[in-house]
Amino acid sequence: MLPLIFSVILDTSYSWVRMFIALSISLVIGLFTGIAAARSKALNKVLMPVVDILQTLPILAFFPFAIYIFVFYLPGSIGINSAVIFLIITSMLWNIIFGVYQAVISLPSEYTEMAKIYRLNFYQRLRKIFIPAALPRMSEQMSLSWAIGLFYLVTSEIFSIGTKNYAVKHGIGVEFVTAAATGNFYLYLYAIAVFVLFVIITRLLFFERFDRFANRYYLKDYKKRKKDRFTFNSIHGIGIKLSGKTKHKLYVFSRYFFYVVLAAVAGFIIYKMIFAINIPLLSRIVNYEGYSILSLAFSFLRIWGAFLAILAVSIPLSIYVIFLSKRIKRYLLLFQILASIPATILLPAVAELVYGNSELLSFIIYFLSGLWYVIFSIIATTKYLPQSINEVKEVFHLKGIVAWKKIYLKAIMPGVITGAVTGIAAEWNASIVAEYFSAGSGKIITSVSVGMGKALNVALASNNLLLMGVLLANMVAMIIIINYFMWRRLYNRVNSVYS
Repeated sequence: MLPLIFSVILDTSYSWVRMFIALSISLVIGLFTGIAAARSKALNKVLMPVVDILQTLPILAFFPFAIYIFVFYLPGSIGINSAVIFLIITSMLWNIIFGVYQAVISLPSEYTEMAKIYRLNFYQRLRKIFIPAALPRMSEQMSLSWAIGLFYLVTSEIFSIGTKNYAVKHGIGVEFVTAAATGNFYLYLYAIAVFVLFVIITRLLFFERFDRFANRYYLKDYKKRKKDRFTFNSIHGIGIKLSGKTKHKLYVFSRYFFYVVLAAVAGFIIYKMIFAINIPLLSRIVNYEGYSILSLAFSFLRIWGAFLAILAVSIPLSIYVIFLSKRIKRYLLLFQILASIPATILLPAVAELVYGNSELLSFIIYFLSGLWYVIFSIIATTKYLPQSINEVKEVFHLKGIVAWKKIYLKAIMPGVITGAVTGIAAEWNASIVAEYFSAGSGKIITSVSVGMGKALNVALASNNLLLMGVLLANMVAMIIIINYFMWRRLYNRVNSVYS
């Protein structure tokens, strides 16, 4: 037993090293990219739409790049480990960029004016203003990035394209897949126990301490200024409602993003016109398009069905924790630990409990993948609600259903909308696991009949990059259109409640 436990601890340690390397790289890239996008109009117009699109892509979309860039050009285990770290970065990076961007762009104008008065150079502004301002938000997003990275850890450590399989020699993902493929119950049990232990230790010894350090730089002016209210960012995270020049910047960004969508659609039409003379290729694209739309429709129904269940759980739970419970910090710590336990490691056990029902299993994975986004978004948003809300409740003696309707539900709506955007995006990313998951050695744990996640897995397994391109193009276009035309308008309606 002890050798087996030691082996699991060793493999988990290897995975944690990869996770921390990926997190460190993501923090550095996210910090400077977010600051650059917030401070430069030209870079803003280029970077933010690209990041918006990249964060919607499932990790499978980056597998060919991991193969062709790292595995083919770097020797042996160096290439494999570099590819795994790269794949983890693609799941961690984007929300860190958005968090830093939101923090810097929402800086009160007094800070930049003082920088001009004292003639601070770029390095001094970076060290004394931008980085300190970004740290609290970056700390929040870093915790979420870690949970996302753990979700895709198994998929990252064992990946394939076509008939070629690639895997690291040591990693907790390898242990889980080996246990699931061989039916080794004890190995699976030990792997889960050690994994959870590592999650708790990391949360308490690293993230809690970093959070306390980052909050030392929290700008209290954000809370005092009446005009600084939280609002909706186009795809990820929490933003701040501003007036004047900064608000105009956000409007310009929104309008430009719409033009990007139109340009993408026009580019797709032109692409088809250019290749129209190639009848076989055009025929393949048309066939793939029909298959893609059908797969998209099935996944859409599964994802929104799971999202309705998420709302049914997250709204009352969040209201209880925020308004009715006196132990919000303890609940938040518990939620952070639970959110760091990815559904992928529970998948084999859950598959046994539901007797291999692929539809029910996919629902559970979708539910777990989006639940914490909504809960954390609601809690983060309501931290900045005016204190007068509680005073109104006490003065008018609002209780029960009346308090829920007049106070609680209205207060959390901005967080619900923001969490919905990030949560549903997470569900789309999780489709590659929820709709098809193989434990190796030919053992398939779950496989739905039709779905976008399964189609992407099939395209990758057959090395059909054209099919993968059509699938991803349709999925990204759908997510962008829904985010722009649905969520943004919904948020504008609910955001005026406490203006």
